[in-house]
Amino acid sequence: MSVEPSTLKWPKNFVWGASTSSYQIEGAVKEDGRGPSIWDTRCLTKGKITNGDTGDVACDHYHRYPEDIALMKDMGLDAYRFSVAWPRILPRGRGAINPLGLDFYDRVVDAVLEVGIEPWLCLYHWDLPQALMDQGGWINRDTAYRYADYAAIVAHRFKDRVKHWVTFNEFSVFTMFGYAIDWGAPGITDRSSHLQAIHHVNLAHGLGVDVIRSTVPGASIGAVHNCQPVLPEKDTPEDRAAAELLNEHWNLAFPDPQILAQYPPRIARDIEPYVQPGDMAKICRPLDWFGLNHYGPIFAKHEPNFLWEFGWGSAPEDAPREEIGWPIFPDMFREELLTLHHRYGLPIYITENGCGGDDKIDEHGIIDDPRRVKYLRAYITAMHQAMNEGADVRGYFAWSLLDAFEWGSGYANPFGLIHVDFKTLKRTPKTSARWYADLIRKSRA
Repeated sequence: MSVEPSTLKWPKNFVWGASTSSYQIEGAVKEDGRGPSIWDTRCLTKGKITNGDTGDVACDHYHRYPEDIALMKDMGLDAYRFSVAWPRILPRGRGAINPLGLDFYDRVVDAVLEVGIEPWLCLYHWDLPQALMDQGGWINRDTAYRYADYAAIVAHRFKDRVKHWVTFNEFSVFTMFGYAIDWGAPGITDRSSHLQAIHHVNLAHGLGVDVIRSTVPGASIGAVHNCQPVLPEKDTPEDRAAAELLNEHWNLAFPDPQILAQYPPRIARDIEPYVQPGDMAKICRPLDWFGLNHYGPIFAKHEPNFLWEFGWGSAPEDAPREEIGWPIFPDMFREELLTLHHRYGLPIYITENGCGGDDKIDEHGIIDDPRRVKYLRAYITAMHQAMNEGADVRGYFAWSLLDAFEWGSGYANPFGLIHVDFKTLKRTPKTSARWYADLIRKSRA
């Protein structure tokens, strides 16, 4: 059994937080001038989302944010990472600004600050305006410049109150699942489209960093990457080669150019036709920290019929797993933190980590989720071990604050510390929320 993290010694200024994203919790998709996003479109496509779920209402955070912020305060959070919905600010992705969209995030930021919680604002968590997708989305180089315009609007509005900024969340997930595999919006499966999306998103990141840096005095800027060890499903030359290639696409395609000013070898060769003179200097801009989303390792197998000659393999049958089937290897989390520390040399914040499953309310109104507590205990302990071994980890954000719309899974696999009844929208803290609050309180003592 893992050590109880609350008994460990934590740095004085270690940040404890929780994360959410706009489309997953806000709802109100047609209110106050918001335009449609690619995920609104995806949800209307038959067979793409479990049970035909949508984000139309989600947690109704748009109207219930005061209640959610009160729950954050009760947990003792230091920080709250949330995302702004681009189509709320620019319903057409460009052009006329929607003041009611900015007003909503004004209310959220002010309410968070009022209870002593630091807002960490993410500019992009997958909900691209559909109007920009109609013009090619991330296949279109111009979208990077439209992103910079959007970033400038948000940065100008919140420069006096928000000091922690995230350019993008999980670059490789939304580009690979959206442009190479039909597992997410917009559902394109094309090799050249995927390569262009990778490069144009990288370009947008760099442009966004410069916009924030020039607009927000004292801004602390990072980007959030999903980094996980990639292991071959079988110990064969073919699967090992597949794992190496998947590692380039999944773990290196974004942080390497953003921090080291170079693409990994295979991608560099493939992406060259889309790189214009001066692009790498625009992409590699100074960052203050590295955001890491991590859940467990992934496995690769040789798949010659796929765009990139790799496929998604399975973990060993005897591997420990979450209820939703994801493998649990906390020691690989420790190893990943040390790898990132040595490769990129930036302070690290864990911006997502958590456990999915089906949580039930008992006859007493209690939601006991011991498997989530066990998972959090093991992974937070592994993080502490990495810190003792030299990894410069400055904070941890649990995924997620609330049960929410989990993309293709709809509402079937909740990750929240706080249960949401999606019929009544009643919030109920789970055992894991109380455990996390106790850890935060004791770590400060």
